[in-house]
Amino acid sequence: QVQLVESGGGLVQAGGSLRLSCAASGRPLSTYALGWFRQAPGKEREFVAGVSRNGVFTYYGDSVKGRFTISRDNAKNMVYLEMNSLKPEDTAVYYCAADRAAVEFNAAWYDYWGQGTQVTVSS
Repeated sequence: QVQLVESGGGLVQAGGSLRLSCAASGRPLSTYALGWFRQAPGKEREFVAGVSRNGVFTYYGDSVKGRFTISRDNAKNMVYLEMNSLKPEDTAVYYCAADRAAVEFNAAWYDYWGQGTQVTVSS
């Protein structure tokens, strides 16, 4: 098993930046593909970004391409989401998730989840 804890959320003005972090404990993070998802009130959980186990391959949702960057540091058991040019529509709870196989765009496939961190972007 792996336990995931997100941090770095907060309130930011439109156009600003935030960096989310996800710390893992338990099994080595290198054994998992990782994803960031977000969920706004009344909406389904949405794929934001994903990174392969070795960090070579990254994937992004269409709404964040060119603005967000996912990265991982397996030696530190950490995964990050750098968010730039934030928009009010980016407001959501952001979740880190781990998959034992590969990056999936569907949240249902992920095996482990963090508790989430709130990101609020004001206009």
